Amino acid sequence: MSTHMPSTLENPTRPAPAIAVAARGLTKVYGTGATQVEALAGVDIDFPAGRFTAIMGPSGSGKSTLMHCLAGLDSATSGQIVIGDVDITGLQDTELTRLRRDKAGFIFQAFNLVPTLTTEQNILLPLQLAGRKHDKAWFATVVDTLGLRPRLGHKPHELSGGQQQRVAVARALLTRPDVVFGDEPTGNLDSQTGAEVLSLLRASVRDFGQTIIMVTHDPVAASYADDIVLVRDGRLEGRVPATTPQEIAAALARLTTQDDAAATDTRGAGA
Repeated sequence: MSTHMPSTLENPTRPAPAIAVAARGLTKVYGTGATQVEALAGVDIDFPAGRFTAIMGPSGSGKSTLMHCLAGLDSATSGQIVIGDVDITGLQDTELTRLRRDKAGFIFQAFNLVPTLTTEQNILLPLQLAGRKHDKAWFATVVDTLGLRPRLGHKPHELSGGQQQRVAVARALLTRPDVVFGDEPTGNLDSQTGAEVLSLLRASVRDFGQTIIMVTHDPVAASYADDIVLVRDGRLEGRVPATTPQEIAAALARLTTQDDAAATDTRGAGA
């Protein structure tokens, strides 16, 4: 189903940027009664195409829930989510699976490679499962950009952690998705290897026009993004340009301090 969702970024004096992913009134509630938790509380947000956006917030802020709902990996309680021009909130499971396969790429903290397959086979697996042929020229571009050509015949246990994550990045990019979602994609990597993977993600935005939405707790990782969405208690607390790791850490610390102050006020009120 196609739909038009007005962008909060629209400006009457200049064309609005294309929006890769958008949400309106997005809520997610877990549990019922006394155990009910509102993980997302009416989120309105746009993610412009061709941008690298990091989502950050204190532990339990709802940042991972937000990404999982945006990606169709978890169902929203209410609200609307659009990827490209498709409203995913009304899709059946089969349609949602097809949309994730065709319009979204995924890079997780765990590399999620099939251990019995080679690098080339792991990269091509989503297309093979979809019964689609791959674009050989695009495959070559992705493989060469990520430095994987010498490793195409290797299986995951023959690769370093950084090489395995490069395979996961190649797999995510091969379908030319509308958006790539990253959930702590460098969480299992050392700092040098993580920097290499993040540089490759940055390059995919710059060179290929890819859209990336990444959840991270790491200010260094977030500094590779174009901008940062800050989340606290299931609500958006602002959107700031990605600057230095130190400034990003300070912005995150301010959110955590606000959480601590709110918790103190609640305890005081109940005393």
